[in-house]
Amino acid sequence: MDSRHVNSLQSKHAGLERQIHDEMCRPMPDVVMIQALKKRKLKLKEEMARH
Repeated sequence: MDSRHVNSLQSKHAGLERQIHDEMCRPMPDVVMIQALKKRKLKLKEEMARH
């Protein structure tokens, strides 16, 4: 796998982590949104592990 692709996946993973953190810090976090973001983050992590 091309290192640019891995870097892109890592960047997206970090962005999702920030979004999750920001949402969890809100006074009334949207748990459905957090769950969706965590699922997307997990899929990226699995894709990175395959390569």
